[in-house]
Amino acid sequence: MAVIMHVDMDAFYAAVELRRHPELVDVPVWVGGERRGVVLSANYPARAFGVRGGMAVSVARRLCPHAVALRPDFADYTEASAGVRAILETITPRVEMASIDEAYLDLTTARRTQGTAVEIGQRARAMVWDEQRLSCSVGIGPNRLIAKMASVAAKPDGLVEIEPDHVVDFLHPLPVERLVGVGESTAARLHRLGVETIGDLAAVPRPTLRQTFGRHAGAMLAEIAWGRDGGRQHWARPGERGVGCQETFGRDLSDVAEVRAEILRVCDKVATRMRAAGVVGRTVTFHVRYADFGTRSVSVALAEPTDLTGELYEAALRLYGRLPPSRQCLRRVGVRVTGLVERTRVWRQPRLDDPEVGWDALESAADKVNRTFGSRAATRATLTGPHRGISI
Repeated sequence: MAVIMHVDMDAFYAAVELRRHPELVDVPVWVGGERRGVVLSANYPARAFGVRGGMAVSVARRLCPHAVALRPDFADYTEASAGVRAILETITPRVEMASIDEAYLDLTTARRTQGTAVEIGQRARAMVWDEQRLSCSVGIGPNRLIAKMASVAAKPDGLVEIEPDHVVDFLHPLPVERLVGVGESTAARLHRLGVETIGDLAAVPRPTLRQTFGRHAGAMLAEIAWGRDGGRQHWARPGERGVGCQETFGRDLSDVAEVRAEILRVCDKVATRMRAAGVVGRTVTFHVRYADFGTRSVSVALAEPTDLTGELYEAALRLYGRLPPSRQCLRRVGVRVTGLVERTRVWRQPRLDDPEVGWDALESAADKVNRTFGSRAATRATLTGPHRGISI
């Protein structure tokens, strides 16, 4: 039986903006125009006044006159979304982004080695908060439809699992408007048929639904009323994308020892994500952003593909040394590995001076400890000091 997890970021645009404006966390805020335009996202204090995404700003301002409007920064939202995706890909390579702020994960195989679906979901939520300072809601079910509806039930900042035997008990008492795929127009037509709940919809004869909504739409409504979504499968395979991480510092850094420690932290996260996805890579790209927001990027191809922190760190330091001299402090560093292949398809030539138990065994053991006791339970001594930034 498939196990699908749906991760839905909470008030995503607003939450990303509030990372920059923590003083506004408890204040009604929306992302969009001050007096004109459309509300793109509203935080939960604003929603308490009835403000919703897609609402005209003029209406939102009447509902909540004292709300703060923030201008959107789509580059920042895209960056945060990529960071969340990278975190989710440490759980399974079978991740599909449904939009900038939601994703589906196939946990069918992952739960065999990483614990129950609920444990994986709670760990995902903790990792997203730890690295991004963003909350998300998680739904778990036997297919995408139920997983998405479970994440809606989990909002905000919660987790709901619907087991296969409980799908009907979960769905049928809900208002028909809550069913994914049923919009306002469809709901109005269903109400005219006397349908108020999803259970009511499930009791409508299929011929009636086909006659009212057409053959295809009627058949779809009949299926989703029982929690069946057709079993769509469109999962990415390992090697189709790179694996990366970048660290934006809380303050600009100029001390070389501090910079090297943060490069190590980023490489450790990249390597951990690669091992979790079961891939190794050959091309390492290192990039920096300076205090003046200028950027530089350099790459190198390794002799052998790897997923080891030490080897990525050595490559990143070499690339860091190749950057042109600059008087600017560093604001961000990042590492990305591409040219990925499945780890099981790669054989590494042992070296004569290799120890009997090498870094690959040590890092695999640390991964197991961290999956059990938390992401920082086993780490390098250099990284036990204060964390200086936000990773994505």
